[in-house]
Amino acid sequence: MRKTDRGLAAKTRECRMSQLIESGPALLLREFSHRVGNEFAAAVGAISLAAARAHDVQVKSALVAVENLLHNYASVHRCLRMPEHDIRIDATEYLRKLCLAISRSKLDSRGIDLLLVEHDVRMDATRCWRLGLIVSELITNSARHAFADGAGLVRVELTASETFYACRVSDNGRGAPPIRPGQGLRIVNALAKGFEGSITQKFGRHGSTSILTFPIETRVSARSEQKLSA
Repeated sequence: MRKTDRGLAAKTRECRMSQLIESGPALLLREFSHRVGNEFAAAVGAISLAAARAHDVQVKSALVAVENLLHNYASVHRCLRMPEHDIRIDATEYLRKLCLAISRSKLDSRGIDLLLVEHDVRMDATRCWRLGLIVSELITNSARHAFADGAGLVRVELTASETFYACRVSDNGRGAPPIRPGQGLRIVNALAKGFEGSITQKFGRHGSTSILTFPIETRVSARSEQKLSA
């Protein structure tokens, strides 16, 4: 590429970034998320190519395992991307995809099961996205603190009444509360306030439970259980 072409490309990128910044944080966040997705794809492609070229069986097997893990982390990232349009979506289907991706990327290798209790719930895509960010953080906290020494079970359930959604994330690990709230919990509380919600936490001998509640306008019924596995 000639020097003038490189300069023009750089100016184009700067102009694009200026437009994104001026358009507001939402569009900037979407663009950043899109770029992270591209980086995941590039990393997966590079590892896949290296695995195809490897002659040693153990090396090939290790590279394929890394490739699969990156695929699973990329799936989590896709689920947690800010939606393009704020339309009404199936929240249960969204949580099913998110929980499966989290299970494959973080929990299966540690022997931690993830159980999603399903109800027929629909909500706006932006609200569902916020819910997904919170659920992801709460599951991660359970895996990190409740099961530091072994396997266990994390249970996720989203229900709705005439006025409120309630999302419950519970585990059967050690129920000791953290010594002091971490950055993750502060982020969760900030996200909950974004849709006028609140978080309550309970710790006991048989595990811990986090309950997120936030306003709703619809009604649901029908209950089923599905154990998520790779």
